[in-house]
Amino acid sequence: MPDKDSTGDELVAIMAALSNPVRLQILARLAGGRDYVSRLAREIGISRPLLHMHLQRLEAAGLVAGTLELSDDGKAMKFYEVTEFDVRVTPEAITQASRTLTSPDPPKSHAKEEH
Repeated sequence: MPDKDSTGDELVAIMAALSNPVRLQILARLAGGRDYVSRLAREIGISRPLLHMHLQRLEAAGLVAGTLELSDDGKAMKFYEVTEFDVRVTPEAITQASRTLTSPDPPKSHAKEEH
């Protein structure tokens, strides 16, 4: 659960995850309550594979959590929900987080990532 005392690596992952407008839309939708992948993809208007890619980035950053559940008819459904997080980006927070970075290199660009 990201919080205001995130490490440098956590802050980099969070900022990278939030840097995409589709991921912001996903978070906004999930802020209203958990949802399953197929319905979420339809609501946002993107394919399920593209949604999965965005959800993986959000989950890796600790901003959403997914659970696999069985429907009444036995079909497996993946549900996602927003985790509790409180990220504050201030000069002081950046200074503190930068001291804990494990790699001085910036993350590789995702030039082929679809928006």
